[in-house]
Formats: sequence, structure tokens, C-alpha cells
Amino acid sequence: MKAFIFDLDGTLIDSLDDLANAVNLMLAQHGYPQQPREVFPQYIGDGVMKLVERALPESARNAENIKTCTADYQMHYGNTWNQKTKPYDGMMATLDELRARGMKLAVLSNKPHKFTLLCCAHFFPEGTFDMVLGQRASVPRKPDPAGALEMAETLGFPVTECCYIGDSGIDMETATRAGMLAVGVRWGFRDEEELRANGAQVLVSSPLELLEIGK
Repeated sequence: MKAFIFDLDGTLIDSLDDLANAVNLMLAQHGYPQQPREVFPQYIGDGVMKLVERALPESARNAENIKTCTADYQMHYGNTWNQKTKPYDGMMATLDELRARGMKLAVLSNKPHKFTLLCCAHFFPEGTFDMVLGQRASVPRKPDPAGALEMAETLGFPVTECCYIGDSGIDMETATRAGMLAVGVRWGFRDEEELRANGAQVLVSSPLELLEIGK
């Protein structure tokens, strides 16, 4: 492998508490019941509108209300995104070593592009990543492989020399559809069964295990 492309939430950073908190602030603002933390791992991964839709009461899931509540959620998240979020243990050292070995590093997330850029700039030193892309209106979100293929082309490597690393079935499907090595992480928001069912070719239990792929 020459290029390591990472999902963000649940893969590089443990952001569950801040994501859940922002959703619950939005729900409280609108008078809806708040959601327990344990449901959020299943809500996250399909983009911001799906996160909000899943958190809303079923009776409130109409298109106009989802759009309004999504804007309010993003306002709350913009105020609280870094309260508890942090990189997973061992991640920084792993990224440093991969860069020292000459690997290209990138981030491809279904998180809105502005928040993806914000988190990467805040939690990781400048120059850690060669390319960072969140969800953009002009590009279909994962598991559509368009973003992953764009990254491979921009980084200058064939897809067979790229791996996509993530914590969800969506990530594994993205990797598979792009023709990249699908690497599932066991420390994220989803379980091993989901990763395997969606095409994980390699499973790792700690960030440092990623160094074995880079040899």
C-alpha cells in the first residue's frame, strides 16, 4: 500500500459524545425526546441529514423538518464539536510513522466538509494529511466510491495501492466498490460482524496494527 485513506468519526477520532450532545441539544430545542448515547453508533455514518432523521421521532421525519433540524444541529455542533472529542490512543504515533515511511495519508468522510476540515486541522498537526474531503453537495456520499476514486487520482496512485480504513459497513462497501483494500477497525462505532458482512479484507484492533499493512 502507498496511500492510506481514513474515515474520520469512529476511525481517527472518538467523537461520539460531542455528536450525541449536539443532536440532543437540537432535540431539546424543538421539544423532542432526547436520545440515549448508546443509540448513536447506529445513527452515525450516513451523513448529517440521516443522523438527524434517525434521531427525530418518526412523526417528525418530514423533509422540511429534517432540513430545519439539520441546520439547528449543525449550529449546536459548531459550538460544541471539540468538548470531548479526541484522537484514538495510538493514532498520532501511527500516522507519524506512516508518513515517515513515505506513505500518503488522506481523510474521506460523510461528515460535512467544513467540519471535516475543522476536525482534521484541530486534532492533527499541520501537514499530517495530503488531502481531506468531507461530504460535498457535488459528490455522492459514501458508499458511492466517487470520493475515494477522486482521492486516488489526486494522490497519483492506482486503487490497488490504496487502502480505505473505516469503522462501518459503509466504509467497507466504499473500499470494495472503489477497488481498494478494505480495512476495518474494531475500536469504532460499529461491530466486527458488520465490517465482515460488508467486505472487510483486513481487521485491526489497534492503530499500530496499521503499520503492518504499510510494510
